This record gives sequence, structure tokens and C-alpha cells, in this order.
Amino acid sequence: MFLPQYPDNPTPPPAHTHTPAAGPAPVRSSLPQVSVSSGAIAAVVVGGVVLTALLAAVAVSAISVAIAAVVLRSLIRDQRR
Repeated sequence: MFLPQYPDNPTPPPAHTHTPAAGPAPVRSSLPQVSVSSGAIAAVVVGGVVLTALLAAVAVSAISVAIAAVVLRSLIRDQRR
């Protein structure tokens, strides 16, 4: 009742033959040339140095504030005793 019914004589899929398109193959275009001046490179380097210096200054300031907080905390605790 629920068995599949197969055809008596299955037909094979049609053979597909690929014929190449007439004409030459498309040529890949190369990327456009980008010229970077030495001024632009210098600006990027200087910007990187400035940003790195600012990050180092923020880190040193944060460490200094943390040390000052620990020292003040210990002074206040000793004063309460």
C-alpha cells in the first residue's frame, strides 16, 4: 500500500555536451595603480607615534592615580586606629 512505485524502464538523464563560447576569453583587468606620496606615509607614521605617546601617558597617569589612592587609603586607615 505504501510502497513506492518505480517506472518499468527508467530513462537515463540526457547527455549534456558543453560547447565553448565563440570568441576570445575575457581578459582580467588589473587593479588601478595607486601612488602614495612620502608626505602621506610620514603623516601616518607621525600620527601613530602621537597616538602611542598619548596612550602611554594615559597608562602612566592611571598607574599614578592608583598608587596615590593606595597610599591615601593606608594613611586614612592608620589615622583611624
